[in-house]
Amino acid sequence: MSVAVEARGWWGRWRAENQGLIEEWRRSLYRFRQSRLSVLGVAIIIFLLFVAFTGRYWVPYPDDAGFTTHVEIRLQGPSRDNLFGTDEYGRDVFTRTVWATQTSLIAGTVIVLVGGFIGIILGGIAGYFGGRVSEVIMRLTDIMLAMPGIFLALAITAALGPSILHAMLALSITWWPGYCRLVQAQVLSVREEDYVEAARGIGASRPRIIFNHILPNCLSAIMVKASMDFGFAVLSLAALGFIGVGAQPPVPEWGAMISKGREFLPYGWWYSTFPGIAMFLTVFGFNILGDGFRDVLDPRARR
Repeated sequence: MSVAVEARGWWGRWRAENQGLIEEWRRSLYRFRQSRLSVLGVAIIIFLLFVAFTGRYWVPYPDDAGFTTHVEIRLQGPSRDNLFGTDEYGRDVFTRTVWATQTSLIAGTVIVLVGGFIGIILGGIAGYFGGRVSEVIMRLTDIMLAMPGIFLALAITAALGPSILHAMLALSITWWPGYCRLVQAQVLSVREEDYVEAARGIGASRPRIIFNHILPNCLSAIMVKASMDFGFAVLSLAALGFIGVGAQPPVPEWGAMISKGREFLPYGWWYSTFPGIAMFLTVFGFNILGDGFRDVLDPRARR
């Protein structure tokens, strides 16, 4: 009983201290629901998540996600038995497209989370401490931004060896500079606010000030960037798979499927078309979700 009372007391204190922030988030959620495109983006993402994490239980030919062959039906067009047709080994393209959804969503999540985490930590340190620390971090960031990320990721993946794990690692390494520069700029504008000065005045440690008082107030900008970056992360992973240094057979992945399917154009149009549509829906869904977050959370973008 005492634990419950203590929990309610902690929750009540937190709500009282952050009442203004809670009200702002409620208003933001209301504005978000008024945007039809944003709601459409959420619907697309929910659908993709449903497909990604339940698809393996209802696809018609789950064995076709691996390396199986049905040469008697190779490169057959869409039909009742194979909704998206078959590939050069006779495997069901619908099954492989659905299976690849989980691969792409998990990879996109890892890339954005790892890259964002590194960038947020470095950007927070650079923005708060300034001076030589900021100079070193931001010059390293500038060097990374000066190099095209996809080419750097390609070089890293080629050095480590083609695989989807290496592609995810390479893209994560190249993804953090954008978050670092964003967070550094946000922290510079926040660190002199009255509530930060008050935290310093009561003797709060620097890590506590950064993580408890400054970074939470940069969350809006980070959320906008992350939601828009997710689609680009999926697209970049597909680009590495298209080149041949990403997912390796028999792992189903949209970029690799599109790359392989181009060998059979135009008579095998379905092989590349349906994975391409799935990738388009993913990128489109996250982009319009990011637009919705931007309109709701960025005061400069509100109408």
